[in-house]
Amino acid sequence: MDDVWPELSYPQWRDTAATLQLWTQIVGKIRLSLTPWLNHGWHVPLYVSARGLTTSPMPAGHEIVEIEFDFFTHRLLVRTSRGDDGIMALEPRSVADFYEELLDLMRGIGVHVTINDRPNEVPDPIRFPEDQVHASYDADAAYRFWRALVQADRVFKLFRSAFLGKASPSHFFWGSFDLAVTRFSGRRAPLHPGGVPGLPDAVTREAYSDEVSSAGFWPGNDAYPRAAFYSYAYPEPPGFRDAKVTQGAFFDTTLSEFILPYDTLRKSPDPDALLLDFLSTTYAAAADAAGWDRKRLECEIGVPKRVRAI
Repeated sequence: MDDVWPELSYPQWRDTAATLQLWTQIVGKIRLSLTPWLNHGWHVPLYVSARGLTTSPMPAGHEIVEIEFDFFTHRLLVRTSRGDDGIMALEPRSVADFYEELLDLMRGIGVHVTINDRPNEVPDPIRFPEDQVHASYDADAAYRFWRALVQADRVFKLFRSAFLGKASPSHFFWGSFDLAVTRFSGRRAPLHPGGVPGLPDAVTREAYSDEVSSAGFWPGNDAYPRAAFYSYAYPEPPGFRDAKVTQGAFFDTTLSEFILPYDTLRKSPDPDALLLDFLSTTYAAAADAAGWDRKRLECEIGVPKRVRAI
């Protein structure tokens, strides 16, 4: 089980996490620059792959280009539909060095892209070409983080199969450095007040234009130094935070989210079942409190090769 749901102590890999978050932001901003805008910012996340994290194919003129973090061989791979490719080592190096080498590599394979070089959603941001502070890379820690993402992504996709309404893919947001999956009631939400640090108000308001129940996984940060699963509703309906949910989970009033600590899940005799129950009960808390049409929106969890009954 240590390899399935590996130990992930934020204090032990804090410096690597900070550096890797900024590297994923550089790659994510390349995707942002190349890809047409999609509702709720769904064109910008990365996706869990069999090797690490990938942009998926991005348009580049009449061709496509893909960038992937490979946490097996600890390389960054860039490939185009013309057959061009490039490789960068994932090793201790500054954000400034990573930024310069990656943009040089992109130009070398004929993909010319410019990005906003100011990090998002991090305290005291340093522009990428000037950042010599963040330069850590613990290969084992990065691998364990990816392994945790693999398991979370697997369960998130199973959870997503039980919803007929609009639902997001399971995708990795490089700004907040978390894997998330979101369900929509089908109703518009009140205008978000904005004010999210490091995120333009227009982006926040577009992302939360509709009523949602959203859940995810993040590895921790300095403000909350432990890995955890979370679930929240926007707008938060009355009674949501008082709902009874999975044993071991609780509502954090500072974060305004239900929290299931990652270590609690690791200690469970059936981590998959516990996570699926957390996702299901916190969604139900949001949907019931807000009066979602659950009969119309839900179905049984998907099973391979079995057609959904109508």
